[in-house]
Amino acid sequence: MTLNRSSFAAGLATALLCACAATTQVTLTPPAPAPVCQPQAAMKVSVLWRTRWRADQKDVPEREAAAAQGIQRFFAEGACFQSAVVARTEAAGSAFDVPAGSDLLVVLTVRELGPVVRLLSSAALVEGGTEVVVDVAVHRPGQREPQQPFSIRWQDGGPGVVKGVQTLPADLAAALKAGLMAR
Repeated sequence: MTLNRSSFAAGLATALLCACAATTQVTLTPPAPAPVCQPQAAMKVSVLWRTRWRADQKDVPEREAAAAQGIQRFFAEGACFQSAVVARTEAAGSAFDVPAGSDLLVVLTVRELGPVVRLLSSAALVEGGTEVVVDVAVHRPGQREPQQPFSIRWQDGGPGVVKGVQTLPADLAAALKAGLMAR
């Protein structure tokens, strides 16, 4: 029996449509860190973000642009802090001084931000979604080392789900909301 391209494409489309079931999973490591966001407090917060991509990371400029948009979007909504100044940093290490005039410094290190696609991994033939990994460090005045650093691993997708780079800013904002908001 031979299978022509149009039959294969129709079968693949049917499988994808029947298997679309997106789920979101959030893992915090270590589990149950203290909530970072304090929307009711009249605090001046500085947010520094940076990236630490794996060696074989593709499309770095696009991912960094998406990271900048997602982080700005999350903090501009005001659901985390009443006032937050967001800036990029290239500084390495974990020791940071809280900038003068700020009550708190939040350092975000984006390690993964991208679509994931696995072929033939389930009955749906295609399984995918988005993965976001961010390390979080909160610094208080007078303490160069962070208090209770933790990581957020956010995954959204499932069988039949295929996402592109267009959702990355919203996905990063959703990951920050899941990991930084009070639980």
